[in-house]
Amino acid sequence: MTDTPTATITPREPSGNGSWTPAVGQETMDFLDRSAPDESRDSLEENAISILSKGVSPEEIEGSQTGLVVGYVQSGKTMSFETVTALARDNRFQIVIVIAGVTTNLLNQSTERLAKDLGLSDPSRPRRWVQLANPVNNDESVQLISSALDDWRDPNTPDDLRRTVLITVLKQHQRLGHLTSLLEHLELRGVSVLIVDDEADQASLNNETSQDSESTTYARLMELRSAIPLHTYLQYTATPQAPLLINIIDSLSPNFVEVLEPGSAYVGGHHFFKENPHHIVCIPPEEVPTNRNPLVDPPPTLLDALRVFIVGIAAAFERREHGGNRSMLVHPSYLTAQHKDFYNWIRDIVADWKSCLDQSQNDPDRQEMLEAFRAAHSELRLTVGDDLPDFDQVVSTLRYALNQIQIMEVNATRGKTPKVEWQNAFGWILVGGAAMDRGFTIEGLTVTYMPRGIGVGNADTVQQRARFFGYKRGYFGYCRVYLEDGTRAAFEGYVDHEEDIRGQLQAVQQAGQPLNHWKRAFVMSSALRPCRDSVLDFDYMHVPLSERWIAPRFVVATPEITAENRTHAEQLLEAHIFEVDSGHPDRTDVQRHTISSDVPLQTVMDQLLVPFRVTGATDSQRNTALLLQLRKVLEQSPDETCAVYQMSGGQKRLRTVGVDGEIKNLYQGEAPVRPVSQRGSIYPGDRNIRLRDKVTVQVHYLDLRDEEGKIVSPDTYVLAVYLPQRLAESYVVQQGQ
Repeated sequence: MTDTPTATITPREPSGNGSWTPAVGQETMDFLDRSAPDESRDSLEENAISILSKGVSPEEIEGSQTGLVVGYVQSGKTMSFETVTALARDNRFQIVIVIAGVTTNLLNQSTERLAKDLGLSDPSRPRRWVQLANPVNNDESVQLISSALDDWRDPNTPDDLRRTVLITVLKQHQRLGHLTSLLEHLELRGVSVLIVDDEADQASLNNETSQDSESTTYARLMELRSAIPLHTYLQYTATPQAPLLINIIDSLSPNFVEVLEPGSAYVGGHHFFKENPHHIVCIPPEEVPTNRNPLVDPPPTLLDALRVFIVGIAAAFERREHGGNRSMLVHPSYLTAQHKDFYNWIRDIVADWKSCLDQSQNDPDRQEMLEAFRAAHSELRLTVGDDLPDFDQVVSTLRYALNQIQIMEVNATRGKTPKVEWQNAFGWILVGGAAMDRGFTIEGLTVTYMPRGIGVGNADTVQQRARFFGYKRGYFGYCRVYLEDGTRAAFEGYVDHEEDIRGQLQAVQQAGQPLNHWKRAFVMSSALRPCRDSVLDFDYMHVPLSERWIAPRFVVATPEITAENRTHAEQLLEAHIFEVDSGHPDRTDVQRHTISSDVPLQTVMDQLLVPFRVTGATDSQRNTALLLQLRKVLEQSPDETCAVYQMSGGQKRLRTVGVDGEIKNLYQGEAPVRPVSQRGSIYPGDRNIRLRDKVTVQVHYLDLRDEEGKIVSPDTYVLAVYLPQRLAESYVVQQGQ
């Protein structure tokens, strides 16, 4: 029997106020040696330790944590979670689940890359992993996982022979349901599990919160988490807006954050849109395909982009730099019919250029074509400089370069997205749409042609189209991005927003603050101007606020939240002087309120509205929109005041709630009701207790009872906020740019 190798364990202090201390062992070191760039190893290791340390310790029996890991688009998030995966295995995590995209090709891409980077097929390595893709609940899977878990339970099993189960699963409700069913047949108490949700802002979140319902994929994710008593759930994304702004009590609302810094070779939004204007070329409106402007011929800017790309290919062959790949992405529309048009145009153009090059040197068509290529060469000279071979050298390689380009339509019109066999050609021109938006890796992308507009203007969606970002410092001079003007402006605005939001998240990370406490302050942040100026366009914030009350429908919360809200309300009420509100002398005691009419709005925001927690999903959406709106008010008028009403003068009212905690009727009605001619003459109703020209906050103090009369939530405070027309008209959240 051979001796079992001893793993070298390097203890490290967790960064960012982690709850436990992961140790770097053999698996992590092997992974970094095998797969990580030399210049990135230290940062990958440090980030992985910091991330894992904030999750649940594998020494616990049960518990869960949700973390948000934020990187740039195309910045190496996969390498990060692979490092965390290796580190988890070193620290006795027995199962790692990677939720790997919404399409089969993305699942396969992740599965294959994990196997390659972790060395799962290396026969010289011990079998430290069991890899399953889209497993189902059958005897074979149960047996395989159970055996691996038994190895961890047996104290006599050498560490090097214990196997961690690595599962990749499609982010699709049936596949997630199969996995949950499988896990429910296993004994998982005390089994430490890491769950990585790649592109976590896509499909994972509840898409039906506005209907007070649950989307199917979200529901399956909740069931998956419920089946695992001990786990850390990591949300990886480059566009964290939605995970940050969902209901704070949602199970997918993150508790902690890690902001990833890219390596020095990374080129992102700041480099393209701020530092190097020559890399961005505007597509004029008449060359943008729309229903009102159907294109019957290839637009001139498409021809320009193709020439720039092909000159770059020829230059690479002339310089003997043709390892790897160089690619061009053409993203004309979400309509596959337009993909076909552009594909056919490009195929025919390339064929014509090949034919033209075969003509004699004196042929006028050939000379005209070469003059157009000379202009493309001059364009590249602006950013490549003297490293670009002379035009005559490029021409000598041009015919060969055209032969080395493969043109491909990439969409799912035939049932599934085709796989790009990168090894078959150096140059690729890919024509497609959404299939290449998110998570799709385009090797060596240099030229992007995107006449597609921004659609409804969701900034996270627009940003995910930035496949042209990435580790391309070595060939950045050859990169060009052709955009229609609205999309270019959206990207420019997003760059500012992205840096602001990353700065805010980094401050939270460095301070060791829990992210679920900070999220409401994010809404308050004055640094996030692009978000407040509608650069960021969230559908779930489109709440009409003009001359209406914003109040929660679901008011029964946990005793802890109820007590916390009570503290915030009572502290604000005690800090201000209230006077009896004027009204008809025949009002009842319940209809007599007290008012403090000139409370600084900033004070009410800081001490009451921001920390006060609501629990309903739809309520959270409305509350988020309200806070954004009030933040805008304060930006324009920092001295704005508001009126605060203590309803019934602070006397407790009684209200009925349904089985789901929804209040039947918060507001006292008008009195009298009959006759109609005198309705409201004594009391106008709670909805009319407001000052018409300023923000008004009603503080309701309630005992909540169920429909059978039993008190289910005593001493509960509920807030209702009214926004006057003069403020709502100027600061309503708009759709689009």
